[in-house]
Amino acid sequence: MARGKLRIYLGAAPGVGKTYAMLSEAHRRVERGTDCVVAFVEHHDRPRTEVMLHGLEQIRRREIEYRSAVFTEMDVDAVLERAPAVALVDELAHTNVPGSRNAKRWQDVEELLQAGIDVISTVNIQHLESLGDVVESITGVRQRETVPDEVVRRADQLELVDMSPQALRRRMAHGNIYKPDRIDASLSNYFRPGNLTALRELALLWVADRVDEYLQEYRGEHNIRSTWQARERIVVGLTGGPEGRTLIRRASRMAAKGSGSEILAVYIARSDGLTSASPKELTVQRTLVEDLGGTFHHVIGDDIPSALLEFARGVNATQIVLGSSRRKAWQYIYGPGVGATVARESGPDLDVHIVTHEEVAKGRGLPIARGARLGRARIVWGWLVGVGGPALLTVLLTGLKDGPGLANDVLLFLFLTVAAALIGGLLPALASAAVGSLLLNYWFTPPTHTLTVQDPRNFVAIVIFFAVAVAVASVVDLAARRTHQAARLRAESEILSFLAGSVLRGETTLDALLERVRETFAMESVALLERKSDVDPWTCAGSVGPGPVARPEDADVDMPVGDHMALALSGRVLPAEDRRVLGAFAAQAAVVLDRQRLIGEAEEARRLAEGNRIRTALLAAVSHDLRTPLAAIKAAVSSLRSDDVAWSDEDRAELLEGIEAGADRLDHLVGNLLDMSRLQTGTVTPLIREIDLDEVVPMALGGVPEDSVDLDIPESLPMVAVDPGLLERAVANIVENAVKYSPDGERVTVAASALGSRVELRVADRGPGVPDEGKERIFEPFQRYGDAPRGAGVGLGLAVARGFVESMGGTLGAEDTPGGGMTMVLTLKAVSGYVPVGPDLPAQVAS
Repeated sequence: MARGKLRIYLGAAPGVGKTYAMLSEAHRRVERGTDCVVAFVEHHDRPRTEVMLHGLEQIRRREIEYRSAVFTEMDVDAVLERAPAVALVDELAHTNVPGSRNAKRWQDVEELLQAGIDVISTVNIQHLESLGDVVESITGVRQRETVPDEVVRRADQLELVDMSPQALRRRMAHGNIYKPDRIDASLSNYFRPGNLTALRELALLWVADRVDEYLQEYRGEHNIRSTWQARERIVVGLTGGPEGRTLIRRASRMAAKGSGSEILAVYIARSDGLTSASPKELTVQRTLVEDLGGTFHHVIGDDIPSALLEFARGVNATQIVLGSSRRKAWQYIYGPGVGATVARESGPDLDVHIVTHEEVAKGRGLPIARGARLGRARIVWGWLVGVGGPALLTVLLTGLKDGPGLANDVLLFLFLTVAAALIGGLLPALASAAVGSLLLNYWFTPPTHTLTVQDPRNFVAIVIFFAVAVAVASVVDLAARRTHQAARLRAESEILSFLAGSVLRGETTLDALLERVRETFAMESVALLERKSDVDPWTCAGSVGPGPVARPEDADVDMPVGDHMALALSGRVLPAEDRRVLGAFAAQAAVVLDRQRLIGEAEEARRLAEGNRIRTALLAAVSHDLRTPLAAIKAAVSSLRSDDVAWSDEDRAELLEGIEAGADRLDHLVGNLLDMSRLQTGTVTPLIREIDLDEVVPMALGGVPEDSVDLDIPESLPMVAVDPGLLERAVANIVENAVKYSPDGERVTVAASALGSRVELRVADRGPGVPDEGKERIFEPFQRYGDAPRGAGVGLGLAVARGFVESMGGTLGAEDTPGGGMTMVLTLKAVSGYVPVGPDLPAQVAS
């Protein structure tokens, strides 16, 4: 039996219309005569979605009892027995109630597909397993219900259901997604414009990547090497020269003309180590291309045109941007250049743009080589010119009836020797001089065809020829050596200048510096190792690249830094002349590591200074805020003990009430001071246990008047894992602060709700509110907002509340109350494994 096909509607957030689109597709198929049934679709009381179910056959759901409640799940057996052509299964990431056939709904769908049934399903981007951490960092909500990415990637069809954040929020505000009692909480939390925009971008990028995978897979299966211009990808070839910034900006303007265009800047380095590229300039160009939304790539390759074309075809690029050659006219004797070669070999599928710039024909400089070593191609050509050239010249001259004469013959052979020195260095030139001398003696000096010389003048001529050839070859080779050394020293000075500048600016991080070492010397991995003493084991302070070594002796190259630190490189052995630059990198790595540690120590010092500031504020609070209630208590007690005044019962009761109020206030202040001291010293150890909010929150309202708070804690809320004592203190401080700033006659609202895997407690007042720039400042110790009187407290209530909440793994933040005022939002994690009732099912909330 053939496997069924899976079609998935992917959405960025709940309410974008995935289920509606799925039901619309079902109606289209039914109209075409396809046997299509609803295996499981949840309409969440949305009228338009519910209407779409009319006219479709629905498979009866299976009822399962769990924790004294009855839940309904998809009946896999009933669907298999019915055996339709197409089954609609909503909420692919849903977790089934314990006791179901499978733990996850996608496993149910897998059974249907194996039975040959086509399935249409829905899923939100936040439920993909690989995006769990990303979604949590965006929304603050960890999705417990996930589906493996591979399940969605295997879908035969994947369709994105898209909607702008503004349209989705309007749909939410109109009540088309959630019930009215959940609209405000949803709009101010999960459905914030920023959250929705980020989730939408995630969905678009994920689907775009999936499309790229489909395209690459198809091209691989059909062995297609030509470029398909499905999307403009512009490759910018960089040389490390100053013209790179011009090329990047030109490519950016080209990309801006087409929607969805992508820029990939690539620098190709030779595998023999250091190149003529300026590390500082490459860093600037990398930053520029990343600022413009592109990516930077570093590729190793000896044949630059071939490596560039291979990279471009590998990423399915459509255009290549190169700069006009910086070489001078005479330098074209070495070849046509990278631009001309790439343009000739690119084929019809790649457009090559040659961009002019200010550095055209100003000279590109010579490539940096180690010592006097030349490239293999130049050495081969040098030997061909030095040995083959004289032989070919001899054949040409002997074929002439009247030769140019011995003097001119000597000059021609001398020219070949000089050419061999220019191309291949000293050894080919010496060989050319020796071969030329022998050929001149044998073919052109009487008696010919012998190695003897009859005329002494001819002998002198041959000796002078050999001496001049050797001298010229030596001078030319020495000049080439000095030129290469000068170019190398220039590159080294640029590297050292860059390192010195980075020390002064404090810009380079350790990982970035190690990556610079790896790229500069074409290594596989680089690690900075250290140990405390000669007998202690080595530890890795930082590394880049795959498989860094754990000991310096295991590396291909190690550079000691002091007595107990070393830079270890793996990949190849470096010649001795490279160790000077490597030593500078190693010293810089040690400086960067020390700087990072000093920054950590400075941060610790900052925390100590903050502790001193708090202690100073504490002394100020003790000297004023604590003495005020003490003074009131002492005055009342002294009055009661006075013998010269006859107090009435009413006066005595009033003085006693003042003593009690002062003592309560003093107890509250001392309690907050002790709590803040515990938070600052890190001695708060929560005793976490599972508890219902309705057992804690009412107890926290004992310090406020009974008619000042409206309490709404649904009994269906999931349990939370908290320390009841700490939670009670935190809620009490939040509520007391809200009541204190609420106008007379306005009640504070305390309401709780469940959203996914968390529980929110919202305390809303109708007070003056706090501007956005002050919302975080009110949670700092000893902070009172606005013109709050000194007698209103020492400013620790909210700081203590946030500290207690965060110690239990929750969050506490401030938001504006619609219509004026401020709302404190306390978020706690629901108990793991809880299955909400009715509309609070996790899958329903998240779909």
